[in-house]
Amino acid sequence: MTPTSDPARTAPASTHRRSWLASPPPAPRLPDAEIKEKYPRLRLQVFMGIFIGYAGFYLIRNNIPLIAAVILKEGWIDKVGIGLIANAVLISYGFSKFFMATVSDRSNARYFLPIGLALSALTNLAVAFVPAVSATVATFAIVMFINGWFQGMGWPPCGRVLVHWFSTTERGWKTAIWNTAHNVGGMGVGAAAAFALDFTGGAWQSAFWFPALIALVVAAFAFVVIRDTPASVGLPPIEEYRHDPAKVSSDTQGEAGMGYWQIILKHVVFNRVMVMLALANVFVYALRYGVLSWTPTYLSEHHHASVTAGIMGFSLFELAGIFGTLACGWVSDRVFKGNRTWTGVTFMIGVGVFLVLYWLSPVGTPYWLLMVYLFFIGAFIYGPVMLIGLQALDMSAPHVAGTSAGFTGLFGYVLGATMASTGVGLLVQNFGWSLTFAVLTGCVVAAILLLLAIGPEEKRLIALHDAKVRDAGPRA
Repeated sequence: MTPTSDPARTAPASTHRRSWLASPPPAPRLPDAEIKEKYPRLRLQVFMGIFIGYAGFYLIRNNIPLIAAVILKEGWIDKVGIGLIANAVLISYGFSKFFMATVSDRSNARYFLPIGLALSALTNLAVAFVPAVSATVATFAIVMFINGWFQGMGWPPCGRVLVHWFSTTERGWKTAIWNTAHNVGGMGVGAAAAFALDFTGGAWQSAFWFPALIALVVAAFAFVVIRDTPASVGLPPIEEYRHDPAKVSSDTQGEAGMGYWQIILKHVVFNRVMVMLALANVFVYALRYGVLSWTPTYLSEHHHASVTAGIMGFSLFELAGIFGTLACGWVSDRVFKGNRTWTGVTFMIGVGVFLVLYWLSPVGTPYWLLMVYLFFIGAFIYGPVMLIGLQALDMSAPHVAGTSAGFTGLFGYVLGATMASTGVGLLVQNFGWSLTFAVLTGCVVAAILLLLAIGPEEKRLIALHDAKVRDAGPRA
């Protein structure tokens, strides 16, 4: 079988102008015996690199909410200021996830991820130790916007590694396991910030500098263990090694005369499937943050729960995401045989069922039952959160896979998360909780319809993939 799907192996032979950050050229092919011994070990190694590395980003992504109560008590920034600073990170991250992906697809993941994490850590250290940074809301927001941009250097190289080191039929489960890194990092930052605040007697700056120091260690670890592509270390493409062709091949030879942004327009911006996935992601993220961010408020105002009880619901929602993400990856690979569309639709139906139960629960409903509904909303919604990025990786050419996933993330964060924060706030304030939940239920329906529209194209690609496997014959 002649490998054709790994763009690193079709890169130009001349490297005299190659940047040190660029994707490395193919190394000489290793002997078969060495490939058999080295491939499994390196696959585990690079996976641990992107798992721990990506968890490190969550240690320093947006620590403002963790110390909001301390800042508000000191009185130098009000609630509006806190919101502006937090939103600066969110908006910046959404744009960066796309634009940095266009760089990441042509870069060495071994350098790209650690550099992004280290730069984000340095930004957090500046927040902690440079008084001018937090002197005004404007300067604080600008610096956190910069932090959000560096944060956008985390997902794209991870997507690149997943595409090149894990093949189509296993990628759902592997991506699901990797995706729990953000839950691990999210829980880790809470523990790190709590320890730092206790250790320093409540100094809010410690919630920035202590996690940042941990993140620098994580960045060094990621650099040591991550490798860019199998070809860069003398191994065959994963499609050849696993006898599992990609759903979409990289036609890099046919694009020899095209500029990189022309390639992105062709494969991503004007690609009907990518646009539909991006729009579906808007509604998925609106649901994710629309329920999560407003859980403490809803439970307090509508069900008269305590603040502590509301926060417990928030935490349970995030915890459920781990189980839901893993279940979604397993179901996608084993039950639906790589059909991400039907997996996503199934999980969105689950979201709809438990969202309606949560919405229609009358005042006086037992607290434990509300927690059950929240758990399953969280478990089901985090499946599609992971799955849409995975579909973008699966259904795009490997040489623009990260950009495709970043494109869906751009829509999810900039539009979906904005709908969930500002949009839900306006709805609740002006029309109440009932209409708000009706709109959120409409988001479920919209996401399902958009996913169903992608179904025929995915079915066609799966059929082509299966035909390639049959034509190639049994593995040698």
